[in-house]
Amino acid sequence: MSVFAYTALSKDGRRTSGTLSADSRSSAIAQMSRQGLQPVRIDESKDTAAAAKKVQAASPIATLKVSQKAVESFTRELANLLAGGVPLSRALQLLRREASQPAAKQLWSQIHDDVVGGTAFADALGKWPKTFSSVYVAMVRAGEAGGFLEVVLGQISDFRVREADLKGKVKSAMVYPIVLGILMIGVLIFLMTFFIPQFAGLFKEFGGNLPALTQFIVAVSHGVKSYGLFIAGGLVILFITVQRALQTESGRRRVELTILATPVLGQVVAHFALVRFCRMLGTLVGSGVPLIASLRTAR
Repeated sequence: MSVFAYTALSKDGRRTSGTLSADSRSSAIAQMSRQGLQPVRIDESKDTAAAAKKVQAASPIATLKVSQKAVESFTRELANLLAGGVPLSRALQLLRREASQPAAKQLWSQIHDDVVGGTAFADALGKWPKTFSSVYVAMVRAGEAGGFLEVVLGQISDFRVREADLKGKVKSAMVYPIVLGILMIGVLIFLMTFFIPQFAGLFKEFGGNLPALTQFIVAVSHGVKSYGLFIAGGLVILFITVQRALQTESGRRRVELTILATPVLGQVVAHFALVRFCRMLGTLVGSGVPLIASLRTAR
């Protein structure tokens, strides 16, 4: 939903101006007509962008989640319809009617109304960044400008499939190390809090000087057992601190640099980022997006 600034004539001929919220320009004109106003000028307001965001955030559509599977189906089916010669507005109407999810049906309806009201398809998608990424919108914009939108939509669908496959492989590869790490932490906690303290008493009974390494392990075990709650509290505080740091640009940068500097994990993350960057850049350039815009979007 957008905010429009208007100038209109009332029934008594007086000039009035203001703003109103509407799905499209045509909807805004219809609202003004119902209020008895004759529009003289109406434009999508740039000065009230913040108000537009508030209106969109308050919309029921904004609170509903459209699944990635529904987006992939929307993209593939729209590409097929356009390739078959169906006009964009008609294709969007068919997809809106056939949508099975209520959230998807409402969102496709919103996009259809925007396009019918004169909004470019890429701009209509760009209003919903949580559903359509910047890469998606950039490719659609290039397809609209070049007149090969159905080809670009097919490429987007293939790109999303490859992206999901890559993420699935990375997650599958990380499951085994994560499980081993959790088991290792559990075993260490058991040893430090139960097993080693039992032997510490035996060591005292035998007397004599223990090796330095054994003394260190016994001391660590004593510290974990005595101050375990404080250590757990410190870990919770550390987790909250990192979580808050991720909400700021500088904090995210520090956390990411720490991850990249971590052995093994940093190499995996760096290689994954490089693969995604190259794949996005290649897809964008192949879709007709200018190189500078492609680099900016892929970054």
